[in-house]
Amino acid sequence: MRNSHLSTLQVPDLEAYSVRLRRLHEAAVNGERPRSEILRSLISASWRRSLDAGVDPEAGSAPPVSGWDEIRETRAAHPMSALLPLITGTLLEAAAQSDQILMVTDAQGRVLWRDGSHRVMERADRVGLADGFLWSEEAIGTNGMGTALATRRPVHVFSAEHLVRVLHVWSCSAAPIIDPDSGDLLGCVDVSGTARALHPATVALVKTTARLAEGHLTLRMLERDERLRNRHERQLRALRGEPGALVTPTGRVIAGDVRQWGHRVRLPETGDRVLLPDGRTAFLDALGDGFLLRLSRPEHGPLPAPEPAPVLSLSFLGAEHPSAHLDGVRLTLSLRHAEILALLALTPQGMTADQLSFHLYGDAGNPVTIRAEIHRLRTQLGPTIAAKPYRLACTVKADFLELKRLLAADDAEPVARAYGGPLLPRSEAPALRREREELEGQVRARLLLRGSPDDLWSYAETEHGKNDIQILERLVATLPRHDHRAVAARIRLAGISQA
Repeated sequence: MRNSHLSTLQVPDLEAYSVRLRRLHEAAVNGERPRSEILRSLISASWRRSLDAGVDPEAGSAPPVSGWDEIRETRAAHPMSALLPLITGTLLEAAAQSDQILMVTDAQGRVLWRDGSHRVMERADRVGLADGFLWSEEAIGTNGMGTALATRRPVHVFSAEHLVRVLHVWSCSAAPIIDPDSGDLLGCVDVSGTARALHPATVALVKTTARLAEGHLTLRMLERDERLRNRHERQLRALRGEPGALVTPTGRVIAGDVRQWGHRVRLPETGDRVLLPDGRTAFLDALGDGFLLRLSRPEHGPLPAPEPAPVLSLSFLGAEHPSAHLDGVRLTLSLRHAEILALLALTPQGMTADQLSFHLYGDAGNPVTIRAEIHRLRTQLGPTIAAKPYRLACTVKADFLELKRLLAADDAEPVARAYGGPLLPRSEAPALRREREELEGQVRARLLLRGSPDDLWSYAETEHGKNDIQILERLVATLPRHDHRAVAARIRLAGISQA
């Protein structure tokens, strides 16, 4: 058998190999260090990592980490969603016809999508090969998805090469997908089936699909690079021969002499100084959607003004599915990402990971989770989310901020027009619940105090206002009896009294 990460099994007698493999597995879970020429170093290293992480070889299933609503929101906002048509178009039909299943995970190993043979999916449900379950090595030991993510290489894991015994009836081929822009893992693509049904050569097809997906990402990246170069060409020209480079928000050098700067620089979390590999210090000028890198401070006056700051527009009032636009381009947001943006918009001075964690999750929060969510948000928003502390480095236009401004102006009519409903009504984040209740109370009090019938009716048309007894009684008292709004208010009041 070839000792390779692609792991094409080359054994003359598969049955005999399986028997020897099970003996090696038994030795490993009993604390021995099995030595055998048949055990690939890839697998033995994964077994060690998994056992060191405390994985129980007798576990019955991968752990569930996301409910259906959360996984649906994560899917919609995840960068892998744009790659799904390419992945399924390449692999799904072949997997389904061969009694296999196709899965796509995020970078942590959480399954985001699954499809394929319905018969096999029913069996897969028993071990957690399903949406919302975690398949990292730390969670369920050696397996195709987790080991591909851990090694950042395509992997085929056969039968008893899995550390957890219940997975010995399965084989899987997986390949990671790496963002060509940042170099970060995005997730992986996996084809799994019973040990006999899945041919080891499947890993080559899975690897090819992952490379196609990365090629698609590369084309999109190059298009962004070209737009960035065109947008900031005059800043480069204004250097008047001084060495300089144009740098993306992820630190890639896309214009300038790469022999001097390299292909990538490490951007600082704070400040404007960059330490180059040769020990020199360079300086960064923020351009809104990138950076200008140069060796010295300007000697010929300021550079031409950069393009206007990006504009982030948020529509979160009464929104079952909150929406956002960056410079007019619609962004797909999960509820959690919308909550983070709402908190940052409400706190322009910024918040630390600890503060964000507390406001989102209360005492049960974990700053590590927040950092991971911010990282995912930056794949959509780029440098518009600054760090240390986390804050929005752009122009923010939000319906809830406009409502707060109107409430401060003490005028009922524009308040009624601006109020589209509660702030992120599905959010259970403690800080946003308080903000939502405060806004709701202020709007209602303003309308009851000095709102016109039109203002009161606008509020009564919202989800929370349609059964508000005081609002409905005020409408009945102030509108002509035969006005359709007064009639509707009386019908609602009667329904409430009978409930």
